[in-house]
Amino acid sequence: MDKKSARLRRAKKTRARIAEQKVARLCIHRSTQHIYAQVIAADGHTVVASSSTVQADVKSEISNGSNKSAAAVVGQKVAEKAKAAGVTKVAFDRSGFKYHGRVQQLAESARENGLEF
Repeated sequence: MDKKSARLRRAKKTRARIAEQKVARLCIHRSTQHIYAQVIAADGHTVVASSSTVQADVKSEISNGSNKSAAAVVGQKVAEKAKAAGVTKVAFDRSGFKYHGRVQQLAESARENGLEF
C-alpha cells in the first residue's frame, strides 16, 4: 500500500464517522505548495465557505503558500466566512493527513477565530 492510498483509506473512515454526526465539516487539503480549506454543509453537497492560499485576498497577506503562517491565515479566513454564513460548529476532516504542522496550525487558527470542533 503506497502513501496516498493509505491516506485516502484513513480519510474514508473519518468521513464515514462525520457523516453519522450530521454536522458541517471543515475539510482541508494540503499539497506541497498550497493549503485549501472548505466548510461543507451537513448534507454533504453544499460548500458554505472556502479559503486557500491561491486566492488573491490570502496571497496578498502571505509570502509563501506552503508554511504554517499561510495555514494560519487560511484558517482565519475560512472561520470568518463560515461565521458570516451562520455556521459555528463543525467537525474537522483532515483528509487523512497527520494532525501536525500546517494542518494543526490551520485547525488552531480556525478555533481561535470562532469555529467549534
